[in-house]
Amino acid sequence: MKLEFIKKLGLGMMALVTVVTSAYAGNPDRRGQAGGTELLMVPWARSAGWLGVNTSTVRGLEAERMNVAGLAFTKGTELNFSRTTWLSGTDIYINAFGLAQKLNESSSLAFTVMSIDMGAIQITTTENPDGGLGTYKPSFSNIGISYAKSFSDRIHGGATVRVISQSISDVSAQGVAFDAGIQYVTGPKDAVKFGISLRNVGTPMVFGGDGLSARGTMQGNTVALTLSQRSQQFELPSLMNIGASYDFYPLGVDDYRLTAAGNFTSNSFTNDQYGVGLEFSWKNIFAIRTGYQYENNLIGGEFVRQNVYTGFNAGFSIDAPFNKSNFGLDYAFRSTNPFGGTHLFGIRYSL
Repeated sequence: MKLEFIKKLGLGMMALVTVVTSAYAGNPDRRGQAGGTELLMVPWARSAGWLGVNTSTVRGLEAERMNVAGLAFTKGTELNFSRTTWLSGTDIYINAFGLAQKLNESSSLAFTVMSIDMGAIQITTTENPDGGLGTYKPSFSNIGISYAKSFSDRIHGGATVRVISQSISDVSAQGVAFDAGIQYVTGPKDAVKFGISLRNVGTPMVFGGDGLSARGTMQGNTVALTLSQRSQQFELPSLMNIGASYDFYPLGVDDYRLTAAGNFTSNSFTNDQYGVGLEFSWKNIFAIRTGYQYENNLIGGEFVRQNVYTGFNAGFSIDAPFNKSNFGLDYAFRSTNPFGGTHLFGIRYSL
């Protein structure tokens, strides 16, 4: 019975991959037409440390973003908080919080919140272009609920439902996105891992509100009228990740692990990306990682970079196990040009 369910899950996932990639991927005419691009940001420091190439290896709460199947490896209760200085110099910050709970021997549930802090912006009008009318704060946030299950000691799968909200004082847009993923583990010491995930497949969004209306009088008419403008709806930045990794034990003992990972990202509205990364871990107490990402951006016979990120990432983690609990600190850096790079700081607690 379990084998039949696994087969059906695999076939369903393959069918969804086929539909999404045939509908969206590989169409350069669609570049730049998606909204909700905050869904492409990685708020968790460990994953960002090697550019999210950990589609096949991500474990615990962080898996809700890269490949939700890894949530099935949650051991008990896990709390994460992350603070990101996004593109240093822009005064934009990303806050993320998550709670994951193991439900039974094979399944786990997670709740996550991500919010972007853009600070206060001056209100301006055509009559007052210099401001002086006060300020407003844009609100970009999303809330996700994730569920993952281990169908065997080799195959793990999961799904996420994410509610998206974007708003200013008088205009807003809401939407719903779905993620799904599968991980497969095999080989001696489970050293060989494969993963595939679909992200941000969901409903179109459209802005609405009083900010799209204007009140005035037509020439030759004294009656005040309200003119409402229609906003064009936009799609979410759906994508597909395919990743693989291998664990090496260079000294022949489990205390020292070197993981090599690779990942291909098929983006619906931006260039496809290829990423590679390395992570070295010592006794699961200290880990250092790095990654490099290349974009397929050959235009007119010349390579033109269309991303602020230059491709290089690095990060580290420190874990302090205590009895049956664990406290961890994470840091990651993403190089950019221009701006001063993106810095991510994370705190983890599990028991």
